[in-house]
Amino acid sequence: MWCCMTLVPENVQSYPRPPALEPVPQRLRVMLNDVVVAETTAALRVLETHHAPTYYIPRGDVLAVLTPAHGNSFCEWKGVARYWTVEADGGRAEAAAWSYPSPTPRFADLADHLAFYAGKMSACFVGEERVMPQPGDFYGGWVTANLQGQIKGGPGTRHW
Repeated sequence: MWCCMTLVPENVQSYPRPPALEPVPQRLRVMLNDVVVAETTAALRVLETHHAPTYYIPRGDVLAVLTPAHGNSFCEWKGVARYWTVEADGGRAEAAAWSYPSPTPRFADLADHLAFYAGKMSACFVGEERVMPQPGDFYGGWVTANLQGQIKGGPGTRHW
Protein backbone atom coordinates (compact mmCIF):
# COMPACT_ATOMS: atom_id res chain seq x y z
CA MET A 1 0.00 0.00 0.00
CA TRP A 2 1.33 3.44 -0.94
CA CYS A 3 1.85 6.12 1.63
CA CYS A 4 -0.72 8.89 1.31
CA MET A 5 0.06 11.03 4.36
CA THR A 6 -1.38 14.52 4.55
CA LEU A 7 1.30 17.17 4.25
CA VAL A 8 1.73 19.34 7.34
CA PRO A 9 2.01 23.14 6.99
CA GLU A 10 5.53 24.38 6.29
CA ASN A 11 6.80 27.93 5.92
CA VAL A 12 9.45 28.21 3.19
CA GLN A 13 10.92 31.21 5.00
CA SER A 14 11.87 28.92 7.90
CA TYR A 15 13.72 26.44 5.67
CA PRO A 16 17.47 26.49 6.38
CA ARG A 17 20.37 28.07 4.56
CA PRO A 18 22.55 26.22 3.77
CA PRO A 19 19.85 23.81 2.63
CA ALA A 20 18.85 20.57 4.33
CA LEU A 21 18.46 17.14 2.75
CA GLU A 22 15.83 14.77 4.12
CA PRO A 23 13.90 11.63 3.18
CA VAL A 24 10.36 11.94 1.84
CA PRO A 25 7.71 9.73 3.49
CA GLN A 26 5.13 10.19 0.71
CA ARG A 27 4.97 8.42 -2.62
CA LEU A 28 6.11 10.58 -5.55
CA ARG A 29 4.88 10.12 -9.10
CA VAL A 30 5.88 11.87 -12.33
CA MET A 31 3.81 11.67 -15.53
CA LEU A 32 4.59 12.44 -19.17
CA ASN A 33 1.35 12.44 -21.14
CA ASP A 34 -0.52 9.48 -19.61
CA VAL A 35 2.62 7.50 -18.79
CA VAL A 36 4.20 7.15 -15.37
CA VAL A 37 7.88 7.98 -15.94
CA ALA A 38 8.96 7.84 -12.29
CA GLU A 39 7.41 6.53 -9.09
CA THR A 40 9.00 6.02 -5.70
CA THR A 41 8.59 5.85 -1.95
CA ALA A 42 12.35 6.37 -1.48
CA ALA A 43 12.79 10.00 -2.53
CA LEU A 44 14.85 12.74 -0.93
CA ARG A 45 14.05 16.43 -0.81
CA VAL A 46 16.12 19.57 -0.46
CA LEU A 47 14.74 22.38 1.69
CA GLU A 48 16.21 25.85 1.20
CA THR A 49 15.03 29.24 2.43
CA HIS A 50 12.32 30.75 0.18
CA HIS A 51 12.29 27.71 -2.16
CA ALA A 52 9.59 25.14 -2.69
CA PRO A 53 11.06 21.72 -1.82
CA THR A 54 13.00 20.06 -4.62
CA TYR A 55 12.30 16.32 -4.81
CA TYR A 56 14.92 13.80 -5.97
CA ILE A 57 13.91 10.34 -7.16
CA PRO A 58 16.32 7.37 -7.16
CA ARG A 59 17.49 6.65 -10.70
CA GLY A 60 16.33 3.04 -10.30
CA ASP A 61 12.73 4.29 -9.90
CA VAL A 62 12.80 6.28 -13.15
CA LEU A 63 11.02 4.35 -15.90
CA ALA A 64 11.62 6.78 -18.78
CA VAL A 65 14.47 6.91 -21.27
CA LEU A 66 16.86 9.71 -20.33
CA THR A 67 19.19 11.31 -22.85
CA PRO A 68 21.70 14.04 -22.01
CA ALA A 69 20.44 17.57 -22.68
CA HIS A 70 22.66 20.55 -23.47
CA GLY A 71 24.11 22.70 -20.74
CA ASN A 72 24.67 22.51 -17.04
CA SER A 73 24.37 24.79 -14.04
CA PHE A 74 26.19 25.28 -10.76
CA CYS A 75 24.71 25.27 -7.27
CA GLU A 76 26.94 26.60 -4.52
CA TRP A 77 25.60 23.88 -2.21
CA LYS A 78 25.22 20.80 -4.43
CA GLY A 79 27.75 21.32 -7.25
CA VAL A 80 27.36 20.96 -11.03
CA ALA A 81 23.97 19.83 -12.35
CA ARG A 82 23.55 17.84 -15.55
CA TYR A 83 20.28 18.05 -17.50
CA TRP A 84 18.26 15.27 -19.10
CA THR A 85 15.60 14.96 -21.78
CA VAL A 86 12.81 12.60 -20.72
CA GLU A 87 11.15 10.23 -23.22
CA ALA A 88 8.39 7.67 -22.76
CA ASP A 89 5.82 6.10 -25.08
CA GLY A 90 6.33 8.71 -27.80
CA GLY A 91 6.30 11.67 -25.40
CA ARG A 92 9.37 13.88 -25.07
CA ALA A 93 10.23 16.66 -22.61
CA GLU A 94 13.46 18.55 -23.36
CA ALA A 95 15.78 19.23 -20.41
CA ALA A 96 12.98 18.24 -18.03
CA ALA A 97 15.14 16.55 -15.38
CA TRP A 98 18.50 17.13 -13.75
CA SER A 99 20.97 15.34 -11.56
CA TYR A 100 24.18 15.92 -9.63
CA PRO A 101 26.52 13.11 -10.77
CA SER A 102 29.29 14.28 -8.41
CA PRO A 103 27.59 16.32 -5.69
CA THR A 104 29.40 18.04 -2.85
CA PRO A 105 30.04 15.84 0.23
CA ARG A 106 27.10 17.38 2.13
CA PHE A 107 24.74 16.25 -0.67
CA ALA A 108 26.48 12.98 -1.59
CA ASP A 109 23.18 11.06 -1.25
CA LEU A 110 21.89 12.83 -4.40
CA ALA A 111 24.50 11.15 -6.64
CA ASP A 112 22.07 8.52 -8.00
CA HIS A 113 18.90 10.65 -7.98
CA LEU A 114 17.05 12.85 -10.48
CA ALA A 115 14.75 15.82 -10.05
CA PHE A 116 12.02 16.76 -12.54
CA TYR A 117 10.69 20.19 -13.52
CA ALA A 118 6.98 19.96 -12.75
CA GLY A 119 6.23 22.55 -15.44
CA LYS A 120 7.82 20.42 -18.17
CA MET A 121 6.04 17.22 -17.21
CA SER A 122 2.32 16.47 -17.60
CA ALA A 123 1.83 16.04 -13.87
CA CYS A 124 3.84 15.46 -10.70
CA PHE A 125 2.41 14.25 -7.40
CA VAL A 126 3.41 14.21 -3.74
CA GLY A 127 1.14 11.58 -2.29
CA GLU A 128 -2.16 12.17 -4.09
CA GLU A 129 -1.64 15.93 -4.39
CA ARG A 130 -0.82 17.29 -7.82
CA VAL A 131 1.95 19.86 -7.47
CA MET A 132 2.43 23.23 -9.13
CA PRO A 133 5.86 24.25 -10.46
CA GLN A 134 7.94 26.74 -8.50
CA PRO A 135 7.50 30.19 -10.08
CA GLY A 136 9.92 31.29 -12.79
CA ASP A 137 11.92 29.35 -15.33
CA PHE A 138 14.99 28.32 -13.34
CA TYR A 139 14.18 26.71 -9.99
CA GLY A 140 12.64 23.27 -9.92
CA GLY A 141 10.76 23.08 -6.64
CA TRP A 142 7.34 21.52 -6.35
CA VAL A 143 4.66 23.73 -4.76
CA THR A 144 2.07 21.96 -2.62
CA ALA A 145 -0.95 23.41 -0.80
CA ASN A 146 0.71 23.10 2.62
CA LEU A 147 3.46 25.63 1.80
CA GLN A 148 3.31 29.07 3.35
CA GLY A 149 5.55 32.14 2.93
CA GLN A 150 7.01 33.77 -0.17
CA ILE A 151 8.52 31.34 -2.67
CA LYS A 152 11.27 32.78 -4.85
CA GLY A 153 11.48 32.35 -8.59
CA GLY A 154 9.04 34.93 -9.89
CA PRO A 155 10.04 38.31 -11.33
CA GLY A 156 12.50 40.15 -9.11
CA THR A 157 13.15 37.25 -6.71
CA ARG A 158 15.68 35.05 -8.51
CA HIS A 159 18.82 36.34 -6.79
CA TRP A 160 17.63 36.77 -3.18
